[in-house]
Amino acid sequence: MATNVASTEDGGRKALDSVVIRFAGDSGDGMQLTGTQFTQSTALMGNDLATFPDFPAEIRAPAGTTFGVSAFQINFASFDIQTPGDDPDVLVAMNPAALKVHLKDVPRGGTVILNSDAFSERNIARAGYTENPLEDGTLDNHILIAIEINKLTNAAVADCDVSSKEATRCKNFWALGLMCWMYDRDREPTVEWVNQRFGKLPNIAAANIAAMNAGHAYGETVELPSGVESYIVPRAKVAPGTYRAITGTEAAAWGLITGAKKAGLELFLGSYPITPASALLHTLTNLKPYGVTTFQAEDEIAAVCSAIGASYAGKLGLTSSSGPGIALKTEAIGLALVTELPLVIVNVQRGGPSTGLPTKTEQSDLFQAVWGRNGDTPLPVVASATPGDCFETAIEAVRLAVKYMTPVIFLSDGYLANAAEPWEIPDADDVEPFPVEFRTDPEGFHPYLRDEKTFARNWAIPGTPGLMHRLGGIEKDYDSGHISYDSDNHHRMTKVRAAKIDGIANDIPAQAVASGEDSGKLAVVGWGSTFGAINQAVGRCVKDGLSVSHIHIRHVWPFPANLEELLSKFDRIIVPEMNNGQMVNVLRAKFLVDAESITQITGQPFKVSTLEREIRSRIEG
Repeated sequence: MATNVASTEDGGRKALDSVVIRFAGDSGDGMQLTGTQFTQSTALMGNDLATFPDFPAEIRAPAGTTFGVSAFQINFASFDIQTPGDDPDVLVAMNPAALKVHLKDVPRGGTVILNSDAFSERNIARAGYTENPLEDGTLDNHILIAIEINKLTNAAVADCDVSSKEATRCKNFWALGLMCWMYDRDREPTVEWVNQRFGKLPNIAAANIAAMNAGHAYGETVELPSGVESYIVPRAKVAPGTYRAITGTEAAAWGLITGAKKAGLELFLGSYPITPASALLHTLTNLKPYGVTTFQAEDEIAAVCSAIGASYAGKLGLTSSSGPGIALKTEAIGLALVTELPLVIVNVQRGGPSTGLPTKTEQSDLFQAVWGRNGDTPLPVVASATPGDCFETAIEAVRLAVKYMTPVIFLSDGYLANAAEPWEIPDADDVEPFPVEFRTDPEGFHPYLRDEKTFARNWAIPGTPGLMHRLGGIEKDYDSGHISYDSDNHHRMTKVRAAKIDGIANDIPAQAVASGEDSGKLAVVGWGSTFGAINQAVGRCVKDGLSVSHIHIRHVWPFPANLEELLSKFDRIIVPEMNNGQMVNVLRAKFLVDAESITQITGQPFKVSTLEREIRSRIEG
């Protein structure tokens, strides 16, 4: 049932090193809520954890179909982990469609817990089965626990003054209670959450709590199949500190606010809803007391233009979207570049092109971020590695934007945005301030006067006495800031804007090796959310004595100044990406290195086992 099984017993429970559980059901079955509550309890138990919510693309697919299956996977352990796990040790499937979609990922001998009440002839047919999988041998290679969850839930909530429909909807909490019993999770945090969430509907709160308690009691009293026991996963050894479970979206929001505070600015978000970036708009809207203004525009172009206007007025302009929305913002991003205003552009990448796979994850907007605008429009691009790292990366995006008076693209993706991990809450005083100095002296002023070191132009707030000026998309004269159509001036301005961005390479940390030595036979180069899978795969290979190292790039453009030299110390380079080979082409173009691409474009994160196999084949083979 788990990757590692300890030999000791704890209070009658078998101790496990780690467990991977996947909750799956119809989009209306509350699987994301179930997984989230299990995660909160697990975090409070002191385990290290990583999660992967997997949403259906359809807003409301026909009930019981594979198109509407929603899943939530959690990997929790007594040691440091970095991914939500390759394959589930336990699959909790609430209907035939969930079983149809996810059974292929459950290894031989894994446990499958089913809501047998959902396996009607109609639901079986809707899921694409021709025979009942409970009876035709489909599950012969797995430990099957088939439970009449609907029936048991209805019985548990019979005295709670709820309708039949409301009673059945509590079945996810019944399943949650069973899993809390099986893995010794505390139910009290969920009870508190339910009472708060349904404070004005005490009957609904009582029904959900009753269902959860009934699932827990079922585990205590029923005789489970051979091979299934109750378990405990001991606390992980972590450094002392205050921790919370955090998603990439939450970490990014707090990082953006912290960056704005360290710059001495108020934050303005102009955004338009799009999956999976909408959560950032929702999160920042709830943080208005921290100097945040949010504006939901009527479209993507209005959203980014409002953020540019806010930056012109002396705020920190921020806009967020996913790939299709970034495409619509492109002309305005060029405007922000030519006016040289600070602007943070958050791209939460998803499967594409066009609508593509809107709820699935991908890294396919790298070309768009680095090169995807008309004219010569170089921009700094930074990318987060983990959900918690979104905090640090967001601060860095703000720092670069205000120091160099430029738009900055901050790349996240659907996996990072929605996944959660334990995060040690940092001390904000430890973040070095980078206060903005607005121009106030009118002597010799024009808007394109530049800092001699950074080439950043001065920033004057409209209305400052003696500093009247205008900005716009037409080229400006280098010496006066006025409109200019002079060809030599355009050449000069293009070169200085490029030099400003190139110079950032001298203001970012040198590229370090994430794991392994700084030279050897093979370097695995990654960026973005591939960090956890690469790092664990490399770690396993290093443990076996293989000469392999992991290099992970946060500053995607410009690259760190020492990256070329570092790459030259390895005999071979591979670049795993969730796209068709974009970073590998950027590295080849920049450094002429013979890098090899490892691609996966499935809408799912890499598995550790996949990357470990790729590494070993190149060293041992």
